[in-house]
Amino acid sequence: MKPDDHPSIPPRKIGVLLINLGTPDAPEPPAVKRYLAEFLSDPRVIEIPRLAWQPILRGVILRTRPKKSAEAYAQVWSEDGSPLAAITKAQAEALQGAWGGGVLVDWAMRYGRPAIAERLQALKDAGCERVLLAPLYPQYCAATTATANDNAFAALADMRWQPAVRTLPPYHDDPAYIDALRRSIEADVAALDFAPDLILASFHGMPQRTLELGDPYHCHCQKTARLLSDALGREVRIAFQSRFGRAKWLEPATDAVLAALPGEGMKRVAVVTPGFSADCVETLEEIAIRGRETFLGAGGTDFACLPCLNASAPGIEMLRSILSRELAGWADPA
Repeated sequence: MKPDDHPSIPPRKIGVLLINLGTPDAPEPPAVKRYLAEFLSDPRVIEIPRLAWQPILRGVILRTRPKKSAEAYAQVWSEDGSPLAAITKAQAEALQGAWGGGVLVDWAMRYGRPAIAERLQALKDAGCERVLLAPLYPQYCAATTATANDNAFAALADMRWQPAVRTLPPYHDDPAYIDALRRSIEADVAALDFAPDLILASFHGMPQRTLELGDPYHCHCQKTARLLSDALGREVRIAFQSRFGRAKWLEPATDAVLAALPGEGMKRVAVVTPGFSADCVETLEEIAIRGRETFLGAGGTDFACLPCLNASAPGIEMLRSILSRELAGWADPA
């Protein structure tokens, strides 16, 4: 028998927390500055000693970059706000109920809002005594997967009553992921008014140093592209976008490849971005707008940036499949 003053305890549940990179609150310089300050202060992202990096960040980058980045965000912002946030929310909503009423699906951003700590606490308050952390990065990278988990573990360290936790492993070569990509790409290519000479897979870039330090990201991207090429039965060339700073980054660079393709006789191209689980400024502005301009300016005739899996039927089926595997023993599909 509980005493009269015993705190109420909700019925036991299981939580699934979808985690993506992050976004500013608005496509405006002050909001972008806050976001970049958090993002670029993460030692998993910028592996430079803090004492050397912070003066550069505060003295130069945060004074110049927010305005330019805000202009990029403004080009892709919608009535629902940031595309990345809106799509991640839609993914969580589409998965709600997939494992019955005893499993709650929520979402969070590593940088910006809703914060991981906030949503973890909300799941715990709702009665979730077991939580699956699901960073939505198919290819493992310390600057993405690891920092999302780090942030969640830091939040857990402040909890008196912690839930049991599992983490979603990378799924770069998972048959469900490759098949979802194949289905999505085949449908999108069939809907184009031109036949692509080449499908270019553009992954987010990372400094070359990360590969040399043992990060498996480059290898994961290469394997995804190879398996996707096999599934589609055609060449899929790989490139890396979003370079930043003066360090050497993984190559070939997407912008350089797009500029060179027309000279190789490939004047019709479709770009896919399989490392992104949801469309965002890197796909909708960097590739769909600036990438198009680069390619057409170099002599290309037809360009398409195909959508990410997002909350599409193949994408949600894939997420349900890989999350069900990690929930085994905790929950069964509804």
